[in-house]
Amino acid sequence: MALPSAPSTLWSVSLLTVLFAAVVHSNIIFDDDPLQPVTSDETVSVGGTVTLTCRVPESDNSSLQWSNTAQQTLYFGEKRALRDNRIQLHRSTPTELSITIAEVQLSDEGEYTCSIFTMPVRTARATVTVLGVPGEPQILGFENAVPEGGKVTLTCTSTGSKPPARLRWYRGDQELEGRPDVVESVPDDPTYNVSSELTLEVSRSDDKALITCAVDHPSLAPGDKRSERALQVLYSPDVRITPESNLPREGEKFHLQCVGNGNPEPTSYRWEKKDGELPPLAKADGAFLRFEMLNKSDNGVYLCEASNGIGDSVGEYTLLVQDAADNIAAMSTSSGVDHAVIGGVVAVIVFILLCLLIVLGRYLIRHKGTYLTHEAKGSDDAPDADTAIINAEGGHSGAEDKKEYFI
Repeated sequence: MALPSAPSTLWSVSLLTVLFAAVVHSNIIFDDDPLQPVTSDETVSVGGTVTLTCRVPESDNSSLQWSNTAQQTLYFGEKRALRDNRIQLHRSTPTELSITIAEVQLSDEGEYTCSIFTMPVRTARATVTVLGVPGEPQILGFENAVPEGGKVTLTCTSTGSKPPARLRWYRGDQELEGRPDVVESVPDDPTYNVSSELTLEVSRSDDKALITCAVDHPSLAPGDKRSERALQVLYSPDVRITPESNLPREGEKFHLQCVGNGNPEPTSYRWEKKDGELPPLAKADGAFLRFEMLNKSDNGVYLCEASNGIGDSVGEYTLLVQDAADNIAAMSTSSGVDHAVIGGVVAVIVFILLCLLIVLGRYLIRHKGTYLTHEAKGSDDAPDADTAIINAEGGHSGAEDKKEYFI
């Protein structure tokens, strides 16, 4: 086999060098090409609307065109090419062609092409990502109430998400840690079904607590889709005894009530007196123990046992009956206090009235002295008493009156 001659080899290398330089040079020109169209990738949720925009820095009056993922022409300039009413012209200028696609479906996802028919034809591509919106989460496991101290396993499921959604658990505002999500693809569909489990050991404080399953997904705002259910916890009653009055009096009617806070509510009650039998005039009536007429002999500690089928519990109350003499003394003391208060109020009112009378008396005396002083004006220069009276009153008739007055 003959080897290539040196001149032939040099020619080949030179040709490759020129071609490489041309490619590099063409790329540089391509990057700065004022007729090169520019697009951007878009993300949209199923059912939403996406806008595809293609721009060129400069125009040479060549037409812009949008094509779909199957390379079917959608718009050529302002002219519609594909009969799909979901696709509408948004804007058409010599340097821009924008279209909108409404009611986006999962099948609309893919790469769209913008072309400008120059020599050579220039193109740009935009990838449309369609998000599958997850369905409302469904929670299972609340069908039956759980006894206190038991465990309950809850399952939350959401369908139709793309990409797969993430499920979060909450008790009130506190986030709980569930098992890792289980993701399953849907046959013949690009979406996913997601499920999560949460196991809780419950106490009576968990009764009626709200457990929430929330969906976390790019197509949703936080809290957009969540489901919540209330736990039902069965627990024995917590018993306390409340009296009708804090001052039980001898000879009066009186009752005690047994309050059992449990789930379910207590269905049976049992009354007894500690270290003895119930008094003859005390009658048990379900949650009530009624005394027809209290007596000092009724004093003692009373017990109530309440049961709700889950368990039972006992509460106690110490009864101390006050005798009639103590009641009368208490009433007398109360009456004496009332009288003292009333007496004090009356004394204050009398003192205020006396002060007003003193002030009023001084006021009247002061004005009377002023009157007498004015009456005596002009009498200093009078030769006798009659003239002085006339000068003070300013007339003869006045003098007559004064004469009669002093007589």
